[in-house]
Amino acid sequence: MSILRVDANARTLKFEDQVIPCTIGRSGSCPADQKREGDGYTPRGKWPIRTVLFRPGRSTPHCRLKLPWRWIGAQDGWSDDPSDPSYNQPVSLPHPFSTETLIREDPLYDIIITLGHNDDPPVSDKGSAIFFHICYENRATEGCVAITRSDMDALLPKLEPGDVMEIV
Repeated sequence: MSILRVDANARTLKFEDQVIPCTIGRSGSCPADQKREGDGYTPRGKWPIRTVLFRPGRSTPHCRLKLPWRWIGAQDGWSDDPSDPSYNQPVSLPHPFSTETLIREDPLYDIIITLGHNDDPPVSDKGSAIFFHICYENRATEGCVAITRSDMDALLPKLEPGDVMEIV
């Protein structure tokens, strides 16, 4: 098991001998037990890496990718509605509750690594869709961790099942 360590104050991600600039939530970071839906905080803690989602036409899995992965399409969303029984889970669109659409005009979600934050089982209002994704124009996220596309492309083939992201 390897750890991707995010220093929320320094805005860096360390993996093996690499230190990579990253962005986090617009509100900074907070202890995981204080995380609330829509607050813009990135939750501190250790989150298992679950799977990789790729947008066809904009990204392709590396031949050495070891993590489980799947394609996303126009039907893919992620529930961010605390009243939804499918809260903090992937859903098919259209969906009767509030969702985040995974196909975007910008490149943020061309590659998404899903993290195991508040998913086993999901607890209403404790935060959804905490992803590791592409940074765009160095903008803060809504609570995720993001790095440049070139850094993500270089990092992905090095990750393995069982790796975790630790946000400190």
